[in-house]
Amino acid sequence: MDAPTITATRPRATGHQMLNKVPEVTIWFWIIKILCTTVGESFADYINTTLGFGLTNTMLLFTAVFVVVSVAGTLYTDMGTDQLHIPLWVSSTVFAVLLAVVFGVWWIRERTLSIHSINTTPREAFYWLTVLVTFALGTATGDWTLELTNWTPGVSVLLPLGLIAAIALLWKFGASPVLSFWLAYILTRPLGASLGDYLLQPHSAGGLGLGTGVTTFAFLAVIIAAVTYLTISRADVQAADGPAA
Repeated sequence: MDAPTITATRPRATGHQMLNKVPEVTIWFWIIKILCTTVGESFADYINTTLGFGLTNTMLLFTAVFVVVSVAGTLYTDMGTDQLHIPLWVSSTVFAVLLAVVFGVWWIRERTLSIHSINTTPREAFYWLTVLVTFALGTATGDWTLELTNWTPGVSVLLPLGLIAAIALLWKFGASPVLSFWLAYILTRPLGASLGDYLLQPHSAGGLGLGTGVTTFAFLAVIIAAVTYLTISRADVQAADGPAA
């Protein structure tokens, strides 16, 4: 699901020009995104629960190590729910409004929300801030859905998966590429969280009972293998004379 610029005029370049650091949006992008989302869920649980690091300390750790945005975004929601007792519908609403504000400011300043134009420092900052908020929003809405439905972890995987499939179908029939991309991006968070819960939860709760350690390091190994393969084969690099992004 691609995300080309939606403006007819050329977006104005602001800030220092640099190479676009966002990978090309191919099937590999989505596979690795879901893998990272799932391992973010299990790794956060592993450090918080298994290693006894504590929820607040874990949140501060991964805020400092901002590159692990999937973990940081998850922990913001978890801390608000578990320690501050903020209802999930409130968290979902707050993060949705915050995401709208980030998108609004990004659009007003840059006139594009395309990830293929992340070639200046301000745009990269907007991108990573958006990623962080989408992870927090995805966690909150996913947990809220489970709270309302009481679905088992296995069944809960089907809802975000079905919504992503519907968005992909709408994109194929002409829906906005930028809107489709970001909606699917948000939904990969509850998909990854539900998949992680399915792998982590005991059999009595409808899961596979693999535990946080096994799940975390197994997924990390798969991610490293996938990235290594793509680095060597360049299978995710589209031809220069292919469709414009």
